[in-house]
Amino acid sequence: MTRDVPPLDSSRNAANTLRSSPRGARHEIQSVPGEALISLHDVHVGFEDREVLQGISFDVAHGETKVLLGETGTGKTLIMKLAAGLIQPDSGRVLVMGHDVSDMPERELLNFRRSIGFVFQEGALFDSMSVSDNVSFRLREEAVDETEIEERVREALRFVELEDALEKFPADLSGGMRRRVSIARALVDRPPVVLYDSPTAGLDPVTSQTIITLILRGRDLQDVTALLATHRVQDAFGLANFRFDKGSGHVVALEGNGKSGLAQSLAEREKAAQGGKERNEGRPTNVLVLRDGKIYFEAPADELLLTKDEYLKKFLASAE
Repeated sequence: MTRDVPPLDSSRNAANTLRSSPRGARHEIQSVPGEALISLHDVHVGFEDREVLQGISFDVAHGETKVLLGETGTGKTLIMKLAAGLIQPDSGRVLVMGHDVSDMPERELLNFRRSIGFVFQEGALFDSMSVSDNVSFRLREEAVDETEIEERVREALRFVELEDALEKFPADLSGGMRRRVSIARALVDRPPVVLYDSPTAGLDPVTSQTIITLILRGRDLQDVTALLATHRVQDAFGLANFRFDKGSGHVVALEGNGKSGLAQSLAEREKAAQGGKERNEGRPTNVLVLRDGKIYFEAPADELLLTKDEYLKKFLASAE
């Protein structure tokens, strides 16, 4: 059984960049290229009589996109919350940009969370606030000048192609538009690390590919290091096999992966992976499959297609 991987939208032109924050010192990366910006070390988390995470350890290097896959209830969202410092592990350590968020006082955590971007499931916008106020929420907390706030909010919304929605409210937007506003809110302060929790959940294939295109823009134009949880294997392959080209303003396929915007089945991607063509473009995208509270598989995305493991083959066949 195979499933089509939706084509990435290569027809849209994007604003190439968001301006860097004048508060750059707060966003200073304490790691160097190749070192981990996110690290989990032997993390255990349980609720009542069930241990959900059982000794999870992995790293996300500077510039890497790590995609968390797994069936419902395997702990993907839990890991995202750990990385954001929203919950603490029962044991083990969680380090983000050199900070041990598993043992950080609440006052320090509040400041730390302003240094990362977080796209929650379903967008998690404030219903009583306009799109502009949702996107500017973090900036207003930091007492940024009003003129600068307006400029930066417009830039962020232009980046996700929603500048004309400034005065609208979440109830006036489609699900995909709300998710795009959530991405604008996460990127408005240009953080070095962004956490995406199921950014395409509940969206149709066309809207999902638009969201993945936006994530590609953030990765390739803003040097974002990302941890992304999803149930859609297509998301992982889209991020692994495409890049956003600044010169053309389009999404393009990496070398050896077909034409830009071409839909490929899992079988076609497997054939390309078996070809072993070297790719010298793009940033690394690796997948991590969770099962029964542990890491079952971790490797570059294309290696997942080549697996002979029966559980992984069934997971690929059943995943949306």
